[in-house]
Amino acid sequence: MAQAQADFGLIGLAVMGENIVLNIESHGFAVAVFNRTVSKVDDFVNGRARGKKIIGAHSIEELVAALKRPRKVMLLVKAGQAVDDFIE
Repeated sequence: MAQAQADFGLIGLAVMGENIVLNIESHGFAVAVFNRTVSKVDDFVNGRARGKKIIGAHSIEELVAALKRPRKVMLLVKAGQAVDDFIE
């Protein structure tokens, strides 16, 4: 990605994450998304998010590179081990 273009980033594409992203995008913002299970990113971008201002990232580095400064990111992951793994 040559230039940061997303206004907002979201990590965690379960039901709530997908719906929040679609809501944010519907209000005129470009959104970059990432999920630990990368296939969920591709499924979402090619499915419900097709044709929208939603950018899929396959790594945290890609997500960060896609965001305009100052970067704004929401993290939505299951409580417990998933949070610990993500922090590591």
